[in-house]
Amino acid sequence: MDAAPLKMLPPKPTLERRADGTILLGCGEPLRAYARSMGEFLERWAAERPSGIYLAQRADDGWRTLTWSEVRKQVRRIGTALLERGLSPERPLVVLSDNSIEHALLTIASLYVGITVAPISPSYSLMSKDFRKLRNVFALLEPRMVFVDDAERYAPAIASLGDRDFELVVARNAGKLLRPATMFSTLLEREDKNAVDRAFASVGPDTIAKFLLTSGSTGEPKAVINTQRMICSNRQAGTQAWPFIDDEPPVLVDWLPWNHTFGGNNDFGLVMAHGGSLYIDEGKPAPGLIETTIRNLREISSTIYYNVPRGYDMLVPRLEEDAVLRRTFFARLKVIVYAGAPLPAALWDRLEQLAIKERGHRIPIYTGWGSTETAPQATLLHFAPAKFSALGLPAPGTELKLVPSDEAGKYELRVRGPNVTPGYWKRSDLTAEAFDDEGFYKIGDAGRFVDPDDPAKGIEFAGRIAEDFKLNTGTWVHVGPLKVRSLSAMAPVAQDIVVAGHHRNEIGFLIIPSLAGCRTLCPDLADAPIPTLISDERVRARVREGLARLQADGGGSSSFARRALFLEEPPSIDAGEITDKGYINQRAVLARRTTDVERLYMTPPSSEVIE
Repeated sequence: MDAAPLKMLPPKPTLERRADGTILLGCGEPLRAYARSMGEFLERWAAERPSGIYLAQRADDGWRTLTWSEVRKQVRRIGTALLERGLSPERPLVVLSDNSIEHALLTIASLYVGITVAPISPSYSLMSKDFRKLRNVFALLEPRMVFVDDAERYAPAIASLGDRDFELVVARNAGKLLRPATMFSTLLEREDKNAVDRAFASVGPDTIAKFLLTSGSTGEPKAVINTQRMICSNRQAGTQAWPFIDDEPPVLVDWLPWNHTFGGNNDFGLVMAHGGSLYIDEGKPAPGLIETTIRNLREISSTIYYNVPRGYDMLVPRLEEDAVLRRTFFARLKVIVYAGAPLPAALWDRLEQLAIKERGHRIPIYTGWGSTETAPQATLLHFAPAKFSALGLPAPGTELKLVPSDEAGKYELRVRGPNVTPGYWKRSDLTAEAFDDEGFYKIGDAGRFVDPDDPAKGIEFAGRIAEDFKLNTGTWVHVGPLKVRSLSAMAPVAQDIVVAGHHRNEIGFLIIPSLAGCRTLCPDLADAPIPTLISDERVRARVREGLARLQADGGGSSSFARRALFLEEPPSIDAGEITDKGYINQRAVLARRTTDVERLYMTPPSSEVIE
């Protein structure tokens, strides 16, 4: 029931084993020449596909669209305005807003004329209560220009910045601000052909294209330097691994945020590099917003679909019940891609069954692995995975160093290649700490071979090194793999799981509930508050079943939890419990929720604890 195979790079890895147990793993395929700048792709496709749709965004009952030639014309005018204002890495362009056509045009113009752009998570402006992180970002980046789409929504955040010196550009509702603002439309008034041509010609591989923020385990934002070389080499590596991409211009319906490397470099860059069409999905996998995504996917068929596991968790039930959505979704689909976290086996199986039902065969499900510092792909699946947890092999041009971490075949993973960042803006100390003496970036993840006897099957994720801990028994708990198994066992009621047990005899789970998932078990509680929902016996029974399943799978005390507790209060971005990428910061949650941890381990257990 498999489809005709797509054109993929055959897995032929290179392997060098050192006396100390370290392994150097390569792709086996040299990286071919890549573009000097992302702007070269705009020139190519504006000439070859001038009337093809490049950007699209929902407008009332239809779509507002821009062709490749229209985008080029507007980009050159915006580029003129950016050059006239003297923007630079020291005084960059900062974008605070969600994905939009205006955001896209500013980004493409910056890439085209060599201006550094820094897209910032909208949560810093819209979810934060104290705006501390936003002020810290502005102190670090010192932007000369700041863009927001809807000035009314961002007015409190802008006000929190006081009298900082920057030009504010807005798309609408400028009258709601207390400070002067430039309308976005004025950036489109004129083109200085000679200035733009000179700037475009001067952009090179080492030009700083972007600052992307990452907070890691500290919770404080760091600006990761992303050069044109990083992004362009990553796109070339992806093309060599997946040559089928060149068969036709890709069509993406995509919500993934451009302030994150997955959406902003991979998805945005894929469409730009291959002359495709990007339909901007203003929905996301959250109550009240998933409906927007469903509406868009019912109308537009993607050729490649990217999402995070949380997104598939909310999408799959809709695909199962909506025949029109299912037909449109699978009509042109070649590949399903997930990233950001492992895809639970139950979701993988349901996606395959849906594809078989609609198309008569499976659609390949692939992933990759990397980080903001690798732009993003360090590894990529370009062959059928032997396990759900497989991450593939190094992309062309990328090397992995596997440093032994334990005697059970677990390695610390390190990365070297043209896609790796030169460092962190204004933080030479962090840059020095991030690389070893051979220039490999210490990404902080662990991995192991899917099959130690066959490296061609690739590597699998084995958790974050900093998250792993020992029980009082001396047994190591590998948090990453345990979370993957646990989320699958407790589907659909768990959106995320924080693993507790530091200095304890056994593991316990703090569960962040999936409200949508809980309501599928309790349709009569559709409007019930969180405490009512998570205390319902049907939801609690599902958790008990999951705990029992994990224990029955075997593996010892490090492979299951004996107790669990739902968290009523959502994770806080101000407290660092949510990273810039939207992931849960295990250490921050455990540090802030000490009362919940104590309740989890109370003897005798409280009524909220599930055993």
